[in-house]
Amino acid sequence: MKRAVALEFRKMRRLRVVPIVLVLIVAVAALSSASLFSGSTRESFDDPTAAPWAALLLTYTFMAAMTSPILAAVLASRQTDIENTGSGWTLASTAGYTPGTLCRAKLAALAAILLPAVALQTLLVIGAGLLAGIRVPVDVVPWIGYTMGLLLVDIAFCALHVWLAAKVENQLISVGIGMLGAFIGVFALLMPDWLTRLIPWGYFAMISQVAASGRDVVYATPAYGWIAGFIIIVGVAFTLATRRLDRIER
Repeated sequence: MKRAVALEFRKMRRLRVVPIVLVLIVAVAALSSASLFSGSTRESFDDPTAAPWAALLLTYTFMAAMTSPILAAVLASRQTDIENTGSGWTLASTAGYTPGTLCRAKLAALAAILLPAVALQTLLVIGAGLLAGIRVPVDVVPWIGYTMGLLLVDIAFCALHVWLAAKVENQLISVGIGMLGAFIGVFALLMPDWLTRLIPWGYFAMISQVAASGRDVVYATPAYGWIAGFIIIVGVAFTLATRRLDRIER
């Protein structure tokens, strides 16, 4: 497995995965913090009751819900399509790597890339807030909680898209589903909780650590049990699905 993961990192260099991730996380951080530099927003920077950090986290949650499904789809598609186009499944099998093993290695490699990427994305948003002049002390607990939740949900969707990209050679389908998921992820922030829990992309909203209360933004506690259940279900489904790939001739 370690050799398979190392092989995936070599492929990433050719696929320019790291530059793509960097561009996307910088874009998300920039869009999340763009409103900080408007005159009306700056008036709340010294007022703890205005909760400027919570408002910034809400904007960040909105932008991440819009872009993360696309990021997961693009990364998984690029990492997997190379096998579809270059007889990679067959070549890997001759080297002892079954399709299922290869898919699990791809997910492990993508998770290793997403871990620092999501952390850096959050730090860039916080840094933009400090640069803009927010002087209210930042409560790091909700930011850490949201970052961890976003990382886990991103990995879960990478798993789904790796499997889909391995099953369906037309990568427009995988990327198209990711784009559809981006719209659903945004609208899920406005949906009732019972409906959000039933939609996979709704978990980009479920991990939110803030909520709008009238005109105010307040910190909120996510439904960790539902989030954990979603991650576990995706993990089990991905494991079983990739083992099934080992029994299918490619």
